[in-house]
Amino acid sequence: MLAFIGRRILIAIPTVILISIFVFALQHLLPGDPILVMAGEERDPAVIEALREKYRMNDPIPVQYLAWAGAALQGDLGISLRTQQPVLELIGEKLPVTIQLAVMALIIAILIGIPAGVLSAYKKGTWIDWLANIVALSGLSVPNFWLGIMLILLVSVKLGWLPASGYMPLSEDPVQSIKVMLMPAFVLGTALAATLMRHTRSAMLSVLKSDYVRTARAKGLRERVVLVKHALRNALVPVVTVITLLFGELLAGAVLTEQIFTIPGFGKLVVDAVFNRDYAVVQGIVLCTGIAFIAMNILADAAYRVLNPRMSDQ
Repeated sequence: MLAFIGRRILIAIPTVILISIFVFALQHLLPGDPILVMAGEERDPAVIEALREKYRMNDPIPVQYLAWAGAALQGDLGISLRTQQPVLELIGEKLPVTIQLAVMALIIAILIGIPAGVLSAYKKGTWIDWLANIVALSGLSVPNFWLGIMLILLVSVKLGWLPASGYMPLSEDPVQSIKVMLMPAFVLGTALAATLMRHTRSAMLSVLKSDYVRTARAKGLRERVVLVKHALRNALVPVVTVITLLFGELLAGAVLTEQIFTIPGFGKLVVDAVFNRDYAVVQGIVLCTGIAFIAMNILADAAYRVLNPRMSDQ
């Protein structure tokens, strides 16, 4: 297994290099000049020139990239042009918030989506199947921002069950932290559950028609054992890919939900960095997000081998 993961990491290195090149080059195509923003309203030419020298803006782009990439290899992603904080420090502050939200949302999605998909496939053509598909379609169709606002009005304002917004670190008060993050996690999780349900249903329908499932039933095994041990285990192989991609999507795409519930996470940091032309922060965020996607894919490949040992190393 370790050799398998090592080969996957070696294959991923060129992808990381390409990601870094693209993000660095495309970032410099954005309109506007962050140095002019930093220089203030007076925009003293001497100050502007000093800032350009300090942040190596006068160097050719390839030289700037090599300097940034070399520092990144040593764990230095640069300094934020707006806050003057190290980018790695900013990411370290915001990323755990979004990871907590993503994990909670994914747990909700798995608890709802996979059982619903299995039940829908097993009861294909019945009212249960139709109901599950209608609920899944609704989950995909309802905008996150609308559902979030409705939940705040109902659960927080009307009923007073959960806090409407804010954030509490998990390390300080675990119970309060879960309460604060429960609604935004549910908003994200319901949409993901709909996607997960559709993929699980499709995979289960394919597996339930296979010979080994018919053989298991012919042996007289209980239907629950056939569904869980034989059908679901093999159906989970493609579903694992979906789960890993959904987790990566949550890390990069929870912007609206974080804004509605005023969660100081990764999404808000990305938006602020783009609007302020904060090159170093945008580059660091995109690079970390790309590495996270690659890591999730490697974990998915490893999970394939656990779920189905017959799969080859290739």
